[in-house]
Amino acid sequence: MRLDPLAAFEVRLDPLLDLGDAPSGRRRVINIIGGTFEGPRLSGVILPGGADWQVLHPDGSASIDTRSTLRTHDDAHLYLTTTGVRHGPPEVLRRLGAGEPVDPAEYYFRLFCRFETGDPRYAWLNHTLAVASAARTPDSVRYQAYTLG
Repeated sequence: MRLDPLAAFEVRLDPLLDLGDAPSGRRRVINIIGGTFEGPRLSGVILPGGADWQVLHPDGSASIDTRSTLRTHDDAHLYLTTTGVRHGPPEVLRRLGAGEPVDPAEYYFRLFCRFETGDPRYAWLNHTLAVASAARTPDSVRYQAYTLG
């Protein structure tokens, strides 16, 4: 198995909406307001309207569940879902939650990415799995995605 670079993503976010404690954990929604992606086989913009339907667990870890729509540089539309986990030492997660700059090496933030499209130019994505290493900033998530070859 090998990892092949797919694209670097920058997902711009609204401030989080805290829905409170639910049976599965503290439920939070973070709306996606736009963004970009750029890579050797995939580039374009992230359209507003998606979100991260996130669950914060008692140990401070977060379960990530995003859905978004992408428009490629050549006007194809892609549906992207990511699932993943973010965790780290309590002090690091506190700083991250407060919007302070935190080196991504201080915490674990990984994603599994799945794409769907009806555009024949990008049909290869329908059968491709990707993984990503991510970092949270106060108003965005940045991640580098790699296809599994």
